[in-house]
Amino acid sequence: MCTAATYKTRDFYFGRTLDYEFSYGEEICVIPRAYPLAFRHGSAAENHYAILGMAHVAGGYPLYYDAINEKGLGMAGLNFVGNAAYAQVKEGADNVAQFEFIPWVLCRCASVKEARALLETINLVGTPFSEQLPPAQLHWLLADGEEAITVESMKDGLHIHDNPPGVLTNNPPFEQQLFRLNDYMGLSPRQPENRFSSALPLSPYSRGMGALGLPGDLSSASRFARVAFTKMNSVSGTSEMESVSQFFHILGSVEQQRGCCELEEGKYEITIYTSCCNATRGIYYYTTYDNHQITAVDMHRCDLDSGELIRYPLVTEEQIRWQN
Repeated sequence: MCTAATYKTRDFYFGRTLDYEFSYGEEICVIPRAYPLAFRHGSAAENHYAILGMAHVAGGYPLYYDAINEKGLGMAGLNFVGNAAYAQVKEGADNVAQFEFIPWVLCRCASVKEARALLETINLVGTPFSEQLPPAQLHWLLADGEEAITVESMKDGLHIHDNPPGVLTNNPPFEQQLFRLNDYMGLSPRQPENRFSSALPLSPYSRGMGALGLPGDLSSASRFARVAFTKMNSVSGTSEMESVSQFFHILGSVEQQRGCCELEEGKYEITIYTSCCNATRGIYYYTTYDNHQITAVDMHRCDLDSGELIRYPLVTEEQIRWQN
């Protein structure tokens, strides 16, 4: 499964892990302002905000997993299997297919506030991209430097939830995930104190016992609690290097290692990549399962007035810096 998070120091950061058993050949994609963005049920956007993100490109079309735009708005889609449900196409409605939802929002909205207004009119539909690529069951984290929301399309309609921790995982639905944080309100980064009973001489028996009781398994509910606690108690300097490093450490708290989450015989879910976007400056940083060195793409080093899709294959092999 996957985990997405936001973080703010001097700049605003947005990123996620992609946890799955295999890769679809994703790559970094930049959509310049003049690239014609076609939409299945509406007119194409000829001029729009530039977008930078991770995508599987099919037939020349970037199917984004997560992305930011040049205005500092970020959006990520995460698996929501069993709960996601999409509407049918309605004549006269603003029909948007789920596979184009991220570029549809990011190409025209500069903030969450603008996106909220736009989502009031949307009819999110389950039109497949192709026979080979049926609609994915997803929900989305949408955030800027001021606020975050979760968007969930379910059988009873489209739900837009305020997301005060600025994190998202998978199932159950977001409101249930958020409510379960009540179970962990007693957590503290400090050494624990004996509140069990004054009749027992209980005391910490080692250093590093802060956050005692924080769940450590790989379920989406536990990852939600763990990354929310880690992010909201995180302390970082404000420089770019300190902020980026800290963001990768935050998402490192939910990284999945090969062998720990078996899906079936010989198939394991792993963290295929981890991203950290400086949404303020338009930079996409990433690591992959086999490459721990941070690689970066700066959208402002691209020709953002071009009409051509710009693509960067991922650097996936380990990069080791020798000192002798």
